[in-house]
Amino acid sequence: MSDPASMYEDLNTIADLDRLVHSPARLMILAILSTIEASDFTFLLQQTGLTRGNLSTHLARLEEGGYITVKKEFVDRIPRTLIRLAPEGREAVETYRKDMKLIIDRLLT
Repeated sequence: MSDPASMYEDLNTIADLDRLVHSPARLMILAILSTIEASDFTFLLQQTGLTRGNLSTHLARLEEGGYITVKKEFVDRIPRTLIRLAPEGREAVETYRKDMKLIIDRLLT
């Protein structure tokens, strides 16, 4: 890494990471959703280990950002919240993965 200009560009990659994805809790949620078609709230609660309130807050932020869709329905009079990764969310996860790979390959090797 002899070229300072190149290193500066690489460091900018870190600063430019999508903060909506970069949060550990939201990254965990998006990673889970990227491997399955859909999840209910309870499954995400169990998989992430977050509290109900914390999970709800992160889901709201992801939904506001257009990265997930949330559908609330009743199944046999029992409320169920179904969460899916939106196309924009899938694209954001893929971009984040590529950016992190670039950071690791160029700066941490």
